[in-house]
Amino acid sequence: MRFEKYASAEAFGTDVLDILLENEVQNNLLISFILRDGDKSDWLFAAVKDDAGGVMLTAAWTGLPFNIVLYETGNKPNDAALQVLAMELKALGYSFPGVLAEQGTAKRFADRWTARHHVHMSMNIMRLDQVSVPQKAPGHCRTLREDDLFFVPYWERLFNEDCHIEVFDILTGLERVKGRLGKDVHYIWEDGHPVSQAAVERHTQNGAVIGHVYTPPFYRGKGYASSVVARLSQDLLERGYKFCCLFADAANPISCGIYRKLGYCDLCVYDSVKFV
Repeated sequence: MRFEKYASAEAFGTDVLDILLENEVQNNLLISFILRDGDKSDWLFAAVKDDAGGVMLTAAWTGLPFNIVLYETGNKPNDAALQVLAMELKALGYSFPGVLAEQGTAKRFADRWTARHHVHMSMNIMRLDQVSVPQKAPGHCRTLREDDLFFVPYWERLFNEDCHIEVFDILTGLERVKGRLGKDVHYIWEDGHPVSQAAVERHTQNGAVIGHVYTPPFYRGKGYASSVVARLSQDLLERGYKFCCLFADAANPISCGIYRKLGYCDLCVYDSVKFV
């Protein structure tokens, strides 16, 4: 058994992409790291291989404040591979805020990294192949406009606060949202004025990952989120994507129930485990 650290995302993808695609929805984050454009020179790409060169464990990290992301090939538990990964990364001086992976993998890696850790969040990874159209909420759907930049970064910061995930400054959020203008990937539901949103967060080889689903508290319970997610999902499928997927807070039965009614099905549970 041996540890391998890759010099580039391309070399990493050559070894692991086909393995990740066997569970494409579960591995949407790792796959997007390989397919995404931009400078990745500071990112960590690594694997643990058996004596024959077969990949048993895949790992990637895009730097602070994010967690290291892991996948055990075929979801087959491999404690020895996790131990090798933890030992080698510690020897190289890496320090992570936590780990993100299928909940069994996340727990077992965390145990090998530090005795002090806790589950920060559990998320259902859900997949949709066909939309079950709900009753449409009042109003209509439209794509992101430039004048939406006055409020969308604040919505997305509030979304992150609600989910207890990375909280960014508004100017950083503004630049992120600007990147979606004119691309038909960010939808706003409007009922006299904007009341809800959903956007494409990333792509895999065959699917699209939906995120940034947010409705201000005053407008919740009126079906706006269901309608905007249904519309975005349907349009993505009509554009040729084979599926849509998303992460849903496993502790929030309301949001999970909304997605299930739309046709999303639970595939697995991902845990974000924080190291103390």
